[in-house]
Amino acid sequence: MSAASSATVFVGGRVLTMDATPCAEAVAVRDGRIVAVGTAAEATAAAGAGATVVDLAGGTLLPGFQDAHVHPLEGGMSLERCDLTAVHALPDYLAAVRAWADAHPTAAWVVGGGWYRDAFPGNRPHRRDLDRVVADRPAYLNGHDGHTAWVNSAALRAAGIDRDTVDPPNGVIERDADGEPTGVLVEDAAAMVSALLPRTSPAELRQAMLTAQAYLHSLGITAWQDAIVGDYLGMPDPFETYRALEAEGLLTARVRGALWWELDRGTEQVPELVERRRLTAGGRFHAGTVKIMQDGICENCTGAMLAPYLDHAGAPTGGTGLSFIPPDELAEITTRLDALGFQVHFHGVGDRAVRECLDAVAAARAANGPNDLRHQIAHLDVVDPQDVPRFADLGVTANLQPLWARRDLEIEETKLPLLGPEREPHHFPFGALADAKADIAMGSDWPVTSPDPLWGLHTAIHRTAPVGDPHGNERARTEALVAEQRLAADVALRGYTRGSARANHLDAETGRIAPGALADLVVVDGDLTDPSAFETARVRSTWVDGVAVYDADRA
Repeated sequence: MSAASSATVFVGGRVLTMDATPCAEAVAVRDGRIVAVGTAAEATAAAGAGATVVDLAGGTLLPGFQDAHVHPLEGGMSLERCDLTAVHALPDYLAAVRAWADAHPTAAWVVGGGWYRDAFPGNRPHRRDLDRVVADRPAYLNGHDGHTAWVNSAALRAAGIDRDTVDPPNGVIERDADGEPTGVLVEDAAAMVSALLPRTSPAELRQAMLTAQAYLHSLGITAWQDAIVGDYLGMPDPFETYRALEAEGLLTARVRGALWWELDRGTEQVPELVERRRLTAGGRFHAGTVKIMQDGICENCTGAMLAPYLDHAGAPTGGTGLSFIPPDELAEITTRLDALGFQVHFHGVGDRAVRECLDAVAAARAANGPNDLRHQIAHLDVVDPQDVPRFADLGVTANLQPLWARRDLEIEETKLPLLGPEREPHHFPFGALADAKADIAMGSDWPVTSPDPLWGLHTAIHRTAPVGDPHGNERARTEALVAEQRLAADVALRGYTRGSARANHLDAETGRIAPGALADLVVVDGDLTDPSAFETARVRSTWVDGVAVYDADRA
């Protein structure tokens, strides 16, 4: 964090406040809080003599973006490991893996991730490809979706996985026509290998989180909700890393922690969650949420659907995905957590999982009465139309990952054929949820996809991929995905600022530009009143408590 005058005035552009008066031309900040919003003369007078002047140069000043669903430790570790996110082709993946392995000859495992299925022939990664570039040690590479791993033969041998190994209850070992494992492991099958990964040292975790924080600040993000605080598929628990950085004064972001609900345990884990919340009360990092994963994803048919998936000929398969927790038990768990004052952050992808999560909140409301805990369901790939109004009725926040709502090859070739034409209109129903007055928050699920809010906002507004995203093909950039589900620019911007602040329980002092609010701000070089500006606009500076935590001119 750079040193700064105790007073700063922002002038020379436009201010989008996300408050009652939506626009202004200048803002004054003193001692970490906003003291004036209005004309340049008013802001300059309020800041006082000697204030630092920030020239917006025709750009836009906004409340800092808040990511309501992100995995910073995993993202930071991916940047420091074998990172495949910048490329989108099998030869490039293999070249990156070989280069990383050659550069780290003493590493016991090759670990990384960020691959997409559509980059492989027939959408089928195979261990043989990895064996060609890493044969001397195990390799474990997470898919960008966070639910699938691609491993080599050495990793399968290390885990004792062969043609006779039975699939775990909530996982799939993908196999070839001869019944041999292909090296692709879905959900809990991936945990059979990830449990063997070398432990990451506290120093490595610290560095990964600092790397992630700096990267997120560079994208204008001042706060986030960490969507898994716990051990999951080989990723270390970030709880102590957050606490250590906060104690050192190095945690510049505001963080809401979602404590991981372990699916193989029951309510006996509740006292541990209560204690973890107590340990973080009142800090910059507060673990006041519990994360429950109710289903998987549609691409591998583990997302829980009301009707069967289709095969590529359009015929029903009989498979409707996985509900990881029985609905009655989910309702019991949610009611217990609600009574204890926890926000519940559900992973709900398929329309059946979404309904089960809404039903669980309804049960909690019936038992405990209304409250302001702001339970939320993330992802919402498919929502049955009759469930859309229930979000507002139950006070459940729709936590959207907007960058997903475009025609990538993976969606076109894998996902939409599984859903079929009847469900396609309800695919990422952002517009329907907004029209039904649901509270909307936005996040990235990084490292699943880029955490760039400007890219996400472009896709929310246009339902197309932004220029520059390596994972968006030409059709994704030019043809909208279910165009009627677009969001208006002001609705989308509110979702990534004030809406996410509300989901993060930070809206009392952040998420808007108003006198008395904390000066968590972002300066963007484009005119964000123009819906076409988002895909090329860039962050120029990011401010927390009125102090610059990112400056593009000094980066």
